[in-house]
Amino acid sequence: MSDFMEKLAALRDAKDFTALIDAIPYARLMGVEMLEDEAGELLFQLPFAERNVGNTVLPALHGGLIGGFLENAALLHLIWHRESLEAPKIVDFSLDYLRSGRPQTLFAHCEITKQGKRVAHVLIEAWQEDRRKPVAVARAHFLLTQ
Repeated sequence: MSDFMEKLAALRDAKDFTALIDAIPYARLMGVEMLEDEAGELLFQLPFAERNVGNTVLPALHGGLIGGFLENAALLHLIWHRESLEAPKIVDFSLDYLRSGRPQTLFAHCEITKQGKRVAHVLIEAWQEDRRKPVAVARAHFLLTQ
């Protein structure tokens, strides 16, 4: 186990969401926030920032930013819920659905749909005002080490 994963495990045990995000530079750069919802499930949010606009005419969030947010949410979700302290490695990330994100906060929820000894599959859904109207739906596949 790496020192980095030991640090993440300690932050997970302390439920220090802010420090966990700060430990991952790309998540910190995007401004990702992580918290628990009223049901105790992990909820990820990306508060609106002007720098995240990709299309200034609409305006709309940058599509690559949305994808990066979803990928980081899946990784953080898997790290949070796995018993192993080895880092998962992303093998594949695919967007099933993507529409323009308005200039407002983006939320995401993840679900581990399959987890074996060597592979895990995570479903990620993102929305803005209404969870029933997704902005994006994606799937991430991870290689797990023991």
